[in-house]
Amino acid sequence: MALDGETKTESGNEKQVSKHQEVGHKSLLQSDALYQYILETSVYPREPEPLKELREVTAKHPWNLMTTSADEGQFINMLLKLVNAKNTMEIGVFTGYSLLATALALPDDGKILAMDINRDNYELGRPIIEKAGVAHKIDFREGPALPVLDEMIADGKYHGTFDFVFVDADKDNYINYHKRLIDLVKVGGLIGYDNTLWNGSVVAPPDAPMRKYVRYYRDFVLELNKALAVDPRIEICMLPVGDGITLCRRIN
Repeated sequence: MALDGETKTESGNEKQVSKHQEVGHKSLLQSDALYQYILETSVYPREPEPLKELREVTAKHPWNLMTTSADEGQFINMLLKLVNAKNTMEIGVFTGYSLLATALALPDDGKILAMDINRDNYELGRPIIEKAGVAHKIDFREGPALPVLDEMIADGKYHGTFDFVFVDADKDNYINYHKRLIDLVKVGGLIGYDNTLWNGSVVAPPDAPMRKYVRYYRDFVLELNKALAVDPRIEICMLPVGDGITLCRRIN
């Protein structure tokens, strides 16, 4: 199994795997044409203008693959409306596509605690977020998220106060995030872990060709997936949207 734009062998001949050029493309669909159909039929026609503008700005960033894909942003936006989320958290912001999708879905008095180690990337999207009229919902904090989570847990008043948490950050800390977030999200609330199918590498043999960063984080993603599958405090649903997103609903 070849991953992330590597080559694969078919009938003894090397064949380049087609790679969709859309910004944030992480779809695991085997057909690029099918993914393009989804985008052009149901995503782009309904994509709010601020999200479109931010997607186009992000396309110029050298790390644009880090952004949330447009179809996943649409999914998050609708999910938040379905659960009537008001108090949310995002760990890993980049230029803010998923953050803006969240902010647009929340009521005017909704709040997002947004954390990322790199403010410069967030500053690229901030003017668009401000122009969209939703910047007042966002409390952006630069730096590692774990110390902030530890402070909230120690404080005591934040237990069970978050309706939704979206995690798209350092995969080697996903387990550490989960240990803390399970106390901060309310019973009936949701945690969404992004990239849980990790370029399809979760089912790849150990010797499969893959990029170094994919190989490095693969074991951490596998560890998280195994832990979530047996955690009695949550119900889970793993969806093949984007690069895989696992939704965890706290039940006790």
